[in-house]
Amino acid sequence: MTSKLVGVKSTALIAPLLLVLYGLLRLVDGLDGEHGPGIAWNLGHTLFFIGFVLFGVVTVRLRKLVPTTTVRRRLLANVTAAVTLFGVACFLWVILGDLFADLDSAAPLPEPLEMIGPLAFQLGWLTLLVMLVAAKPRLLPAWSPLLVLGGFLLFSANLDLLPIGALLLMAGLTPVARIPGPPSIAAPRAAGLQEENPSAH
Repeated sequence: MTSKLVGVKSTALIAPLLLVLYGLLRLVDGLDGEHGPGIAWNLGHTLFFIGFVLFGVVTVRLRKLVPTTTVRRRLLANVTAAVTLFGVACFLWVILGDLFADLDSAAPLPEPLEMIGPLAFQLGWLTLLVMLVAAKPRLLPAWSPLLVLGGFLLFSANLDLLPIGALLLMAGLTPVARIPGPPSIAAPRAAGLQEENPSAH
């Protein structure tokens, strides 16, 4: 259990940290008044790509942590996670196009998805986080999705605010590490057997 929690925490913190570094490199790249191919551009987008791969990993972990006590909640959690991963895939597609001009020319992201993709990722993540806040007992503090929302709003307002927005994401995701992992099926069964057979002790 401890190793799982450490893994969640490290991924949830490393992903926005890479976004912070990308934002800083983007600022450095734009010092000459243009954003384009170069060391800062390529390194920044490489970190951006890795960061979103990790965001995909965090999405899967969030889905596993959401309690699904009813069929409706399970369906909502599954659909939300799928929508979020679709948004992640759209981001990765665009980032690869920024890194490789030939790929962007041959297979650009369809224009409608340029708006739908980011919305899918952001709304999906917020929904999963809110489901964790609304769980009984509560698994996340209410300020967690609020900080993540604040980060998303900064991204939308101005890309130069990426480093600050990513720090808000990092702060909002930190409590995820304190959520106990989903209980295994074997554990309750074992506990039941022990109760039925006191002599086993």
